[in-house]
Amino acid sequence: MSINLFDLTGKVALVTGAVHGLGMAMAKGLGNAGATIVVNNYSKDALDEAVAEYKACGLNAYGYVFDVTDEKAVITAIEKIEKEVGPIDILVNNAGIIKRTPIVDMEVEDFKTVIDVDLVGPFIVSKNVAKGMINRGGGKIINICSMMSELGRDTVSAYAAAKGGLKMLTKSMATEWAKFNIQTNGIGPGYFATSQTAPIRVDGHPFNEFIIKRTPAARWGAPEDLQGAAIFLSSKASDFVNGHIVYVDGGILATIGKPSNE
Repeated sequence: MSINLFDLTGKVALVTGAVHGLGMAMAKGLGNAGATIVVNNYSKDALDEAVAEYKACGLNAYGYVFDVTDEKAVITAIEKIEKEVGPIDILVNNAGIIKRTPIVDMEVEDFKTVIDVDLVGPFIVSKNVAKGMINRGGGKIINICSMMSELGRDTVSAYAAAKGGLKMLTKSMATEWAKFNIQTNGIGPGYFATSQTAPIRVDGHPFNEFIIKRTPAARWGAPEDLQGAAIFLSSKASDFVNGHIVYVDGGILATIGKPSNE
């Protein structure tokens, strides 16, 4: 009898912050592979709209309001999800923020806020979801990292620090939890065509030209380009894959780039 290594039927996937953009694209991919989708957000209105969109796509989806940086709220939400929907088999730590400010101008509180959401949040949610996975004998955790887990860039010091930390947290989680049949890995998106990047993706815009030239694939990523990696790292196909960051970036991190005259 053949086995579909990528089939997620019967699995429950919690994808934090997946109310739009890349998080929603990944969650839809998991849903189309058979998983029941659970998403969270701190805003009920945005959450309700997202759940409605998932359901309009024919997916089984649920929404819960909680803040990933509030451990008490996270614990309560996990208990509720596992009682009302089912045990969490897959966790995707997608919720995150960015503040674009030069280092010398950035307020300490703003720096801490980014670290709290982008690094401490995944720690809190993973820690508490993993307890159930350990008791049940397995699970999948995916941390959404970034190319800024490897590279610096102007004005994103807090984000880069958080995503670099998340890369190492991923490796530490894998080190501690692999023996419990929990695979912990990360996805590092490159530059993607979303509503947020639309203003800088027009022909003639310097940044648009820079990204196309800097990317060996010579294009921006489409949100759906992330779905394969998300499904792979959530499925039986990755049962012996631990502690890796899969960079879905069209090859940017593989190259130093082209000379300016090419």
